[in-house]
Amino acid sequence: MANHKQDIAGRQIKSVTCLGIAVNLSLALIKGVIGVLTGSLALLADGIHSLSDFATDIAVLLGLHLGSKEPDQSHPYGHGRAETFSAAIIALILIFVGGTMIYYATMAIARDEMTQPHPGIIIGAVISVAAKEWLYRVTKTAAIRSHSPALYANAWHHRSDALSSIAVAIGFISLAFGFGHGDQVAAITVGVMVIWVGVRVVSDAMREFAETAVDSDTIAHVKDIINSDSSIRQWHRLRTRLVGREVFLDLHILVDPDLNVTAAHEIAERLEKAVDEQIARPTNITVHIEPYTPEMRSSQNI
Repeated sequence: MANHKQDIAGRQIKSVTCLGIAVNLSLALIKGVIGVLTGSLALLADGIHSLSDFATDIAVLLGLHLGSKEPDQSHPYGHGRAETFSAAIIALILIFVGGTMIYYATMAIARDEMTQPHPGIIIGAVISVAAKEWLYRVTKTAAIRSHSPALYANAWHHRSDALSSIAVAIGFISLAFGFGHGDQVAAITVGVMVIWVGVRVVSDAMREFAETAVDSDTIAHVKDIINSDSSIRQWHRLRTRLVGREVFLDLHILVDPDLNVTAAHEIAERLEKAVDEQIARPTNITVHIEPYTPEMRSSQNI
């Protein structure tokens, strides 16, 4: 069942990422050409941002390819961390792109370079906002369904591109009202936005690398599943962690001490099946069976 979930999620991730590649290459070309022709530093920076989106699309596909490999002797828990690693790479690209935008815009202001308003600037910005906001929503929906950290990071990369295009539009309006450095200020604003998104994404990736538990809603759901089985007298030592898109769980359950090994094993199997069926993410659960005796009850720590 877990492998089936992984396969479905993998197809969703690949499909939406290939769509992103097509959109990002088109926008990078449109904004880059208009930026060069009009002399708009903000729109040119925005075009470079779209090109960096293309790079992160490739990182997502690479992470998906590596993360989908079956567990082996060197990686008994699978290769899911590859997707988390690709999310971190995307975040670092975002931070670098944002810092580059700020640097060149600041240097332009220091040289007192002025940008003249041109209708092409606002046209390019509007096209970008519409395309990237739509792509953000499509990618985020797929990321939530597939529980892919890399795809979620890429969705925010699309959103940051939409926000940067809004900043370009604001810069254009300020140019029309006579503020000659409006384009550069817009570029700096874009850079700050992009860096903020990058820091947020890399922070999420680092938390996963640090073996943090899964979200509280998932833990609560797992507890409800355990408590719904009357054959489980008590339980304790529930531990969770994420490896890419897959949730790893282990816990101890206390059952009737008079049960034979086969019956106790069936309870564990039933619990594993229930968790796998009711938790949307791919799950890998390990159950340790203990007898429901006074000694074990007194030593438990739920």
